[in-house]
Amino acid sequence: MNRRQALTLLGGCSTALVSAMARVPDPLQTAQEAVRRGLPPLKITDVKVILTQMESSTHYVIVKVLTSEPGLYGLGCATHAERPLVVATQVEQYLKPMVIGRNVDEIEDIWQTANLAPYWRGGVDANNALSGVDAALWDIMGKRASMPVYAFFGGKVRKIVPVYATIESVELPEVEDEIRKKLSEGYRHVKIGLTSGATAAQKSQAQGKGPGLALTSFDPGPYVNSTIKMFDYVRTKIGPDVELIHTVHGRVPPSLGLAMAKALEQYRPFFVEDLFNPEDALWYQHLREECATAVATGQLFVDRNEWLPLVANRWIDFLRIHVSAVGGINMVRKMSACCEFFNVRMSWHGPGFVSPVGVAMNMHLDFPIFNLGIHEEHIYSDQVLEVFPGTPEIKGGALQANDRPGLGIDIDEKLAAKYPFTTPGFNRGGRLWDGTPLRP
Repeated sequence: MNRRQALTLLGGCSTALVSAMARVPDPLQTAQEAVRRGLPPLKITDVKVILTQMESSTHYVIVKVLTSEPGLYGLGCATHAERPLVVATQVEQYLKPMVIGRNVDEIEDIWQTANLAPYWRGGVDANNALSGVDAALWDIMGKRASMPVYAFFGGKVRKIVPVYATIESVELPEVEDEIRKKLSEGYRHVKIGLTSGATAAQKSQAQGKGPGLALTSFDPGPYVNSTIKMFDYVRTKIGPDVELIHTVHGRVPPSLGLAMAKALEQYRPFFVEDLFNPEDALWYQHLREECATAVATGQLFVDRNEWLPLVANRWIDFLRIHVSAVGGINMVRKMSACCEFFNVRMSWHGPGFVSPVGVAMNMHLDFPIFNLGIHEEHIYSDQVLEVFPGTPEIKGGALQANDRPGLGIDIDEKLAAKYPFTTPGFNRGGRLWDGTPLRP
């Protein structure tokens, strides 16, 4: 073979190699096609925001993602009850144009892209908006595969999800009576509190009756004393077996919160929640050095840097985040896995202003994670249950899965439209007995 023939042969080989490489499919495309098992790609065709207000303070923000397969859609909760219209704008004006035309199974890519899109990360409004779209995509994936969402995260590790009941009464004998009632119904965990003027005012404010109410009756010292007395009373009357929970809401100075935790240690609470506000989170290090009282925190967290040091240093026992406020299912499943390695248990924030769709999201995170702590109870009215068929049920002190595909919940849009917003949200805030603004 002469030199010219060799060059010609090599040139032909190069051309053939380039041609062959051009025919090699993209690895990601190949993997996605294998997952679809021959099904055509499913596109996002529209994103709707459904606003409905029931039970006075709910201000639910529900995201509905529609697809190119007629009749197939997903639901997600984006509820930020205090600022719902801000979240709705985020979804409609920013996320909707971004995701229309995307494949519905590109959940991770869509989440990461949307999370970075505002440039400034860790904002509660952007996180809630992202949560609504993210959960709707998981819902669609489950429906398309005829599997509940929890199956994608490894399947159930428990048959039921234990929940805690909330008891607030004016007098200690009433607290005792309510605990005994809940125990007879099958509950093992109860959150207890004594209703005060501040608590009543906070409830009124949360119901939209008085934005910016000035609370003038809350006094940290007497509150701490009455709480310690309450724990002593309950343990004396009922005994050590009932699991007791109490929420401080960061309303006391950090040093007083630390003294409170030390005083409650002898009563072995299941956990004491939010002894310190996020800006005072390093106080949990001092608490861990001083006593063994189990603590939970996190419902005001929106960014990983708020919770990661607390978990990695084992300063807390329970991470109690608001799922939609940190970005939804896709973020929280990663948080749960991280916390498992540090023996920190998960306990989602789940009061009444979490929509039934939000509860379904929480439930599908409850079943597959090993490090579940406890689920917060809320009993919805018949009105709400009618609007949201498939709302997870609580029986015998436990949350029951309906095992339907996707999140297993739906919304009756015509009924929801009968309950429009009567207010644009509400303001939080309060004051101490001397008029000082009260955190949080």
